[in-house]
Formats: sequence, structure tokens, C-alpha cells
Amino acid sequence: GAHALGGLAARIPVPDDPARNAAALAAVREDAAREAADGHDGTRVAHPGMVAPAREAFDRLMPAPNQIARRRADMRVTADDLLRCPTGAITAEGLRNNVRVGIQYLAGWLAGHGRMPIDHSMEDLATAEIARSQVWQWLHHPRAVLADGRQVTETLVRQVMAGELDLLRERLGAAALDGGGYPRAAQLFAEIATREELDDFLTLRACDLLD
Repeated sequence: GAHALGGLAARIPVPDDPARNAAALAAVREDAAREAADGHDGTRVAHPGMVAPAREAFDRLMPAPNQIARRRADMRVTADDLLRCPTGAITAEGLRNNVRVGIQYLAGWLAGHGRMPIDHSMEDLATAEIARSQVWQWLHHPRAVLADGRQVTETLVRQVMAGELDLLRERLGAAALDGGGYPRAAQLFAEIATREELDDFLTLRACDLLD
């Protein structure tokens, strides 16, 4: 009898780029349409500008106030489903994205921001937790090999981190990079991702760095 709400649609408007803005609107609309078709009763968006495309999809596919009566008897989740190892490739871009999001979010969090717009998406602590946990897992799992054949090692992770910091330095300038706490965030991300045991929460160690 509870309402089923979809996950947050993280895309945000891109006002200075019409093509990317149209793609962001279409992504939110498509995501909401999938959720409505799956039986959700509503969704969440990260920006007020994304309410319209999400609402359009739900109004079109869910004319009733909700879909609580739709019980989805066709869905049966078992213990095997929950314990099955994930499949798919680990890509170099996926590793770079995890490092990029982890560093930028941590820099924002240490500056007092609970959410950060990164690559035209509104990222929160949950995203950063996934990013650092995946990197940690890949470093500690002997079968974690990139699609291009490279093993995920601490050396590789630190090389990727250095590259992402260089890109940020080009975009923000050296003064803004250092003043924004990015080197400190990168050091913290590296410590958490490479230590022997996985920390329970990202912010437990981050709290020690708060001014």
C-alpha cells in the first residue's frame, strides 16, 4: 500500500548549451517514462527545471493519481538475485568518472556543500560513496581488469587522479584549484580508496578535515 517513488533524476539544465540542455531534458523524460511504465507512482528531480519533462511522462503514462493497485506480481526477487555478482566491463572512463566525482564532491563537501553540480548532474553523498567504494573494490579484487586489459592498481588510480587534477587546473586555474581544497580532497580520496579496509562511511574521515 505504500507509494513507489523512483530514484533521483540527477540531470540539471545546461542553459549555455542548447544541444546539451535538450539531451538533459530528454534523459529525464525517458527516465520518468521508464519508471511510470514499471509501476512507480512518482519520481524525484534534482532541479526545478526538470519538473516539466518528468511530469509530462507521468501524466501520459499514469492518468490515475497513483498505481498502488498495480502489484507487479510478475516480479519475484530471490536471495540468489541479491547475491549474484555483477556483470559488465570496467572501463577506463568509468574509473576516471569515479575519481573525478569523488574528488570534486569531497572538495565541495569540505567547503560546506551537501550537493555539487558535476558534469551537468547534481551529485550527492550517495554518488561519492559509490565512486570510492567501486575504486576500493577494484583495487582489492584480483579480477578487476579494465576493458583495455590493464589491471586496476594503486599506481593507475593515482595516475588517473593526477590527470583529473590537471584538467581541473586548466579549467579553474591554479589559484582556484588550490583555494578550493581539491588537492586535500584528492589526498583524502586516495587514502580512503587504497587503505586495507573499506571505511564504513566516506564522511567519517572527512569530518577530521573540517575547519
